[in-house]
Amino acid sequence: MARTFTLDEARAALPELLDLADELVAVRAELTESRIAAGPGSMAELKGHEARLADLLGDIEALGVEMKGWAPLLVDFPVTHEDRVVLVCWLEGDRELAWYHEVEHGFPGRRPLTHLGL
Repeated sequence: MARTFTLDEARAALPELLDLADELVAVRAELTESRIAAGPGSMAELKGHEARLADLLGDIEALGVEMKGWAPLLVDFPVTHEDRVVLVCWLEGDRELAWYHEVEHGFPGRRPLTHLGL
């Protein structure tokens, strides 16, 4: 498991995640477009996009989060709440942290943070 956060620490890390995620979405789209339009001589451009995508994924993981997927981008912040760890989940397109799920329930068990009184 990645590091554990307090909810305040997870919220403090969110702006950096959002910046990285916005760039990742753009690079992912450019990579997809380049692959579709690939012709002779386009290998350098493809490799450049792939390298930037890998860098961004590494930067996101370096935040200490658990990355669950990258298309769409899905990230969990392990957060300690009432002597247990819950996963505060962030899905591409979210602009705030508003959802969590129990470790054993996964994404289908997502509930609003308000359910925890947070």
